[in-house]
Amino acid sequence: MKKFLADFKKFALRGNVLDMAVGVIIGGAFTGIVTSLTTNFITPLLNKVMTGHAGGLDEAGAPIVWSLGEAGSAFLTTVVNFIITALVLFCLITLINKLMSIGKKPEAPAAPTTKKCPYCCSEIAIEATRCPHCTSELN
Repeated sequence: MKKFLADFKKFALRGNVLDMAVGVIIGGAFTGIVTSLTTNFITPLLNKVMTGHAGGLDEAGAPIVWSLGEAGSAFLTTVVNFIITALVLFCLITLINKLMSIGKKPEAPAAPTTKKCPYCCSEIAIEATRCPHCTSELN
């Protein structure tokens, strides 16, 4: 059972799985923005254009009152929800990355593979005994 849990943790905390999960959540939140934009602005505007006058009638025959303030408020609420969702996800992923880095040793810097020629300042292989650019002999 311990091996199963360790394997699941390894799978779930891989970078691409977390990226996909964040993408799905952000996509869902963005869908809310698009739906709100359509419901609160585009559809009422199309209804007004198609009826030919400023006020249409609903199913009961009552006039439809559409206010930009109400629609803007609903849309703004959806945008704020999206921003809050993105902020919470950012904080969560940052915390997970910090927790994953605990106990890991920093990687040692790689040994240099090139050096500079003291005569022409060109980059040359570290094993070179003669500069290929200026043909100077190196120590």
